[in-house]
Parts: sequence; structure tokens; C-alpha cells
Amino acid sequence: MSKDSLIKVHTLDARRLLCPLPVIRVQQLIEELGTQSSGEQILSICTDPGALYDIPAWAKVHGHKLIDTQELDHEYHITIEICLDND
Repeated sequence: MSKDSLIKVHTLDARRLLCPLPVIRVQQLIEELGTQSSGEQILSICTDPGALYDIPAWAKVHGHKLIDTQELDHEYHITIEICLDND
């Protein structure tokens, strides 16, 4: 089993939400998951094309890692890795 298959991925359905709600929902999910979620990933599924820019920018400012962005069937899939300072 590869290391990648062991990564927990949380899916966030942010379809039909307009800016800034997709970013706010990502932030809320990270807060709900808590500090033990560092290293896990969030896959945000959005219909607002602005999320392709907003979520990666927010992630960078807050120290999270952008893994992937894709456009699939008029939806935008943005995957970030949660990176929290557990000191």
C-alpha cells in the first residue's frame, strides 16, 4: 500500500456557493477538524470559478499546501493539504 493511499481526504461540497463562501467553508472545516488533521487533505468541489484563485491564495497565506486544481464537468476541484503548526 502506498503512502498516498493512507492520506485522509475530506470532501467539501461548495457547489452553488459564491465568493467568499467556498473559502469560508474550507476555513471552517479546518477549524472543526482540529490540530490532529495536519497532513490530511481537503477536496473542495466548487462551481464558482473564482474559487480556483481564492482557495489557493487563502491556503498559501495560512500555510497550507496546494495539491491540485482541476476543472471537471463545469466544476472546479481544488485539493489542499492541511498544514498546521502543532507546537
